[in-house]
Amino acid sequence: MSPETPGTPAEGKPDEAKAEQDAAEAKAEVAESEAAAPAEEKPKPKRKPRAKKPKAEEAKDEAAAEEAEAEAAEADGEPEPEDEAAKPKTTSRRRRGGAAAAGATRPARKPRRDADPDLTVRARAKYVRHAPRKARLVIDHIRGKDVDQARAILMHTPRAASRDVLKLLDSAIANAENNHDLVADDLKIGKAYVDEGPTLKRYRPRALGRATRIRKRTSHMTIELVSKG
Repeated sequence: MSPETPGTPAEGKPDEAKAEQDAAEAKAEVAESEAAAPAEEKPKPKRKPRAKKPKAEEAKDEAAAEEAEAEAAEADGEPEPEDEAAKPKTTSRRRRGGAAAAGATRPARKPRRDADPDLTVRARAKYVRHAPRKARLVIDHIRGKDVDQARAILMHTPRAASRDVLKLLDSAIANAENNHDLVADDLKIGKAYVDEGPTLKRYRPRALGRATRIRKRTSHMTIELVSKG
C-alpha cells in the first residue's frame, strides 16, 4: 500500500467544507425564490348578510326619527300648519293622557246652594238583620236632631243596631251633598222610622224530640233630611 499524502482527504470521508458550501448555496437559492415570488393574498372572509329587522322595529325606528325631526323643528321655530297635518297621529295612551291633561280643563263644580225648606232628602235600608223593636230604640234618639249631633249620638250608643243606623245616616248625607248640592251643616233629621220586614223561620231542637220555632226578624229603616230653617 502506498502511503497517504498529507493534505488530501482520506477515502470514504465526506468533505465537510464542500457540504457546508452546498448547504449555504441551497439556503441562498430558497431565499431568492421567496423574495422573487409575489406574496399571495389571503382570501378575505365573506361578510354575513345583515339580518333584516322586523316590521315592528322598522316602524319604531321611523317613528323615533320623525320625533327627532319634529323636536328639531320646534327648537328652530314653530312648525308650519302643513307639517302639523302631515304628522301621523299618535295613539299612545301616555300621549293621549298628556294631551288631554294639557288641553282639556276640568268642568267647574256647581256652587253650593242654600237648602230649600221644602226639599227632602231620603235614604232607606231594607232587609236589615235587626228586630224592628230593637232598631226603634236607637232611631228614636236621633229624630229631630242636627246631623252632627245625631252622628255623635249614634257613635256612642252601645247597641248593635246603631252601626247600621249610622251607615244609613251617612248615606242620606252623601245623597244631599252629591245629588242636591246641599251642605250637611244646614240639615237636620226630619223623619226617622223603622218598618217590619220579612221574618226568617228557623227551628231549635228541644227535649223529648220536640222543636221550637226561632223567628229572625228584619227591618226596613228610613231617614229623611230637611233644612234647619
